[in-house]
Amino acid sequence: MFIVRNRIVFYALSVVLVVLSIGTLSLWGLRPGIDFRGGSIMEVEYVSRPAVTDVHKALETFGFGSYSVRETGDTGYIIRTDELDPVTHDAVIEALSLGGTAPLSEKRFNSVGPILGKEAIEKSWMSIALVLLAIILFITFAFRKVSKPIASWKYGMVAVVALAHDVLIPAGVFAILGQFAGIEIDTLFVTALLVILGFSIHDTIVVFDRVRENLRRNVELHEKKSFDTVVGESISQTFVRSINTSLTTLLAIIALYVFGPEATRHFALALLIGITAGTYSSIFIGSPLLVTIYKWQEKRNK
Repeated sequence: MFIVRNRIVFYALSVVLVVLSIGTLSLWGLRPGIDFRGGSIMEVEYVSRPAVTDVHKALETFGFGSYSVRETGDTGYIIRTDELDPVTHDAVIEALSLGGTAPLSEKRFNSVGPILGKEAIEKSWMSIALVLLAIILFITFAFRKVSKPIASWKYGMVAVVALAHDVLIPAGVFAILGQFAGIEIDTLFVTALLVILGFSIHDTIVVFDRVRENLRRNVELHEKKSFDTVVGESISQTFVRSINTSLTTLLAIIALYVFGPEATRHFALALLIGITAGTYSSIFIGSPLLVTIYKWQEKRNK
């Protein structure tokens, strides 16, 4: 009952985080990677890594509209440039070797045209929208027999509010990282958001399902407990399970972030932020919102 009684405090914390996230997204936006804006990315590894200033000098001779150089590991660089044709690509590799004085090997190279990048953005938004629609329909169907005191479709809408919370927070963090650390988003970031949506809704439904079962028991056993009491007990009964599930998942993601390759580091970071936010929302936001809606209904009926 502690969480239900103090739900305004938890709402306030979420509102602050969401408003800050929306603010950073409005002010700076997300910095699109080559998957969305088109361009080329290459990862090179040196026998003995030259200074980053030397790499910049080598790239400046090509007159790129924009490019970035980021260290990876102990001896490598990840370089993002405008889209490279095969001839220019070979010339860039030659330039990066500093005239043969800095031997290197190319570990990966990807190139995406602007048309494919635009298509990737459209499909990313579409996939997120379809997932949200599917979640609302599923919850409405799954809770179709729960009509009192909250209609089944309201469970679905509450779940979507919690999911929006879980997506906006990592998006806001990446807007800040894009502005101050130059971190770009790619299709892996969209994949991370979809994983966050799936993980978060799973956690939320577990609590909702316990609410449904306790409501049924309340009627069958004539216990006459209030709705907020039922919700509070349901949260308490699933609290430890939710925390343990999230912790084991987060430990695996932390290991991926620390020991995994550079290519998946931002993916792991997005998951860390999003799953943490999702665990918080499923416990402190989703189910308490049911109580708030119930209270509003009671006031309106009176």
